[in-house]
Amino acid sequence: MATVLECNGVIKRFGKTTALNGVDLTLDENKIYGLIGRNGAGKTTLLGILAGQNFADEGSVSSYGLPVWENSEVMEKICFSRELSASTAFGPDTRKVKELFRIARIFYPNWDEEYAKRLLVEFKLDIKKPINKLSKGMLSMVSIIIALASRAPITFLDEPVAGLDVMMREKFYQLLLDDYMENPRTYIISTHIIDEASNVFEEVVLVDAGRIMLKRNTEELRAQYAYVSGREDTVSEAIKGLQVVHREGLGKSLTVCVRLNGNEQFEQYDVDVSPVSLQKIFVYLTEQYESTANAAAPALA
Repeated sequence: MATVLECNGVIKRFGKTTALNGVDLTLDENKIYGLIGRNGAGKTTLLGILAGQNFADEGSVSSYGLPVWENSEVMEKICFSRELSASTAFGPDTRKVKELFRIARIFYPNWDEEYAKRLLVEFKLDIKKPINKLSKGMLSMVSIIIALASRAPITFLDEPVAGLDVMMREKFYQLLLDDYMENPRTYIISTHIIDEASNVFEEVVLVDAGRIMLKRNTEELRAQYAYVSGREDTVSEAIKGLQVVHREGLGKSLTVCVRLNGNEQFEQYDVDVSPVSLQKIFVYLTEQYESTANAAAPALA
């Protein structure tokens, strides 16, 4: 499978703050990636640099071997969709929605006008409305429609469903999957609503403290962890030799999240074994990374 984007040793600083700290990442063609991490982890900064919207202080970013930054040939293949604002630096954004679509038609060589019209009907969006009169959900819809209809081979969506209710979020992910099956492309989607999107992501990339902590196939990652619960003494015996990433106790009962190694024999014990959601795996791994970082940090005098 061809590599569509590659970054090597990317560092980005804002004043004294290092937002990205030596990021190495390779993304393949025609896959849907989930970029997950806490607020301030560096997700949006990384998306901006991958999409050529910002530059790296150190390191390189390339697409099919060509540099991304200030390269019009590469930029024609990229759509970076982020949440719209109802205002600009000069006051309310009074442009009508149809004006944004007119700009998109010019900017994206693969723009699909018929698909954009179908999406407008699906989301019940009035293109004659000014941007500053749109609700937060409608602003999200505008960004989503432009991203999907761009048909850009590399499409970035930064928190695309942040303003949508649960019904509209479901509709968005279904529309994305339906279109992806007919028109494959590389999607990189940043979101903090992880479980709703977990069945969409083929691979997940976990970002923490400006570093890539892991990049894994989503199903393989979920299959690697399990909850084991029961009496404390029985659970402790059943999980011997396994890495415990989280534990919760109540009285004589114990529930642990463990990393499986393929040699488990839980059937020999009176314990319950259940799957762990992607969101919980993210929480537990992030806590582990933070704990490890704090332990490695020098003590303050």
